[in-house]
Amino acid sequence: MVVDIQSTNDGGGLEQRSTPAAMNQENLAGSREHPSQPLPITTNNPKTPKKLTLIPLIFLIYFEVAGGPFGEEPAVQAAGPLLALVGFLVFPFIWSVPEALITAELSTAFPGNGGFVIWAERAFGPFFGSLMGSWKFLSGVINIAAFPVLCIDYLEKIIHPLESGWPRHISILISTLVLSFINYTGLTIVGWAAVLLGVVSLLPFIIMSLVAIPKIHPHRWLSLGQKGVKRNWNLFFNTLFWNLNFWDNVSTLAGEVDKPQKTFPRALFVAVIFTCVAYLVPLFAVIGAVSVDQTAWESGFHANAAEMISGRWLKIWIEVGAVLSAIGLFEAQLSSSAYQIEGMANLAILPKFFGARSKWFYTPWVGILLSTLITIGISYMNFTDIISSANFLYSLGMLLEFASFIWLRRKLPEIRRPYRVPLRIPGAVAMCLIPSAFLILIMVIATKVVYLVGGLMTVGAIGWYFLMNFCRKKKVFKYSIVEDEERLPS
Repeated sequence: MVVDIQSTNDGGGLEQRSTPAAMNQENLAGSREHPSQPLPITTNNPKTPKKLTLIPLIFLIYFEVAGGPFGEEPAVQAAGPLLALVGFLVFPFIWSVPEALITAELSTAFPGNGGFVIWAERAFGPFFGSLMGSWKFLSGVINIAAFPVLCIDYLEKIIHPLESGWPRHISILISTLVLSFINYTGLTIVGWAAVLLGVVSLLPFIIMSLVAIPKIHPHRWLSLGQKGVKRNWNLFFNTLFWNLNFWDNVSTLAGEVDKPQKTFPRALFVAVIFTCVAYLVPLFAVIGAVSVDQTAWESGFHANAAEMISGRWLKIWIEVGAVLSAIGLFEAQLSSSAYQIEGMANLAILPKFFGARSKWFYTPWVGILLSTLITIGISYMNFTDIISSANFLYSLGMLLEFASFIWLRRKLPEIRRPYRVPLRIPGAVAMCLIPSAFLILIMVIATKVVYLVGGLMTVGAIGWYFLMNFCRKKKVFKYSIVEDEERLPS
């Protein structure tokens, strides 16, 4: 049962709500005074569907990050075979593993919907919690917008009218709306659908890699690229980054996971290995078995390579798999964005109505609707601009996330951490330095368009925080949690 308790200050501005997520967030806020107390996880509401278990969570993480080797091909086009292979071999250790470790520690310490927003808010206060939420939400919906585009890019190879014009625009719109409705039906359905989509979309790559073995020439792996082809470092690093980031997105679903203190570390460990193998095996196979012009390695080239290696039937299967993968990516990341919005409402960073759940499916319908509308608006941008803009905003958020991780170690050293990265503060700082340097590199090589988009969105995020403070002070909206004195606007 949901009970609304009005505040006694005669105001409609602040309100407590005894939903499980809200109670969890109240406990988080209250633990400032007693940091050594263990933080309770979100408990089941009678309306809430079954929570996510280990296997669906692994595949949701997989789709948050990768969804298969689709989209890795431009790394070869940008820097040649050898550097592409080295990139996908080395980058997980300097980026994916640290990000996954931090996610495991903080998700088990603060197991509520909102994830990284909670971490920044607990570390540095409501302004940085709001800023983190804005950066990560915007980068998330920008990233989501890429998947209908990627889906249509594969389908147009079979259905040629989708290459341009109104058929392409309409197909992107319809696919976005249909996939958003599927997300609305519930996270448990999305989780098990991710398992099915993951298996079916990976099978053709397993077959292609096995068939390619007799055709592989290992010397092709050592090629630095064709003479006369200039390296595109911007495309290279953004491709690596886009294919191997967003490990922390699943943290926004922590309140929906069964026994998150145990389930999260296990799921992240398996997902890291699974994702890296899914990228590397087909890349080694295709580079070794197929000799083509370097410029042919654009998004979707794996399908053409499959035809060269085994025949048209496998090409069609990979193209269908790409569509299924795009569906899985869309569903997983839309879920994270929607539950992040709910978490921000539970933290009173956003008004209470942003955390509203559907009466039928008990899903955060306002978060789903808001994410979908922004996704539709962004989906008609240039695909490269979509990736670069998402990476830029995500980089800003990740720098704040690394800082939150370090500062929480110092600020709340006694708080219960069911999983703890086995490093003291100096080691934790060292672990964050290399990925932080890479984040700065990603931002430095960004284009003017990306700087403009990122700058405008950051200014908008800061303005949004002060607007929400104004609305709270004037009691324009109701908020889910009565805030501490430090969170009340002055």
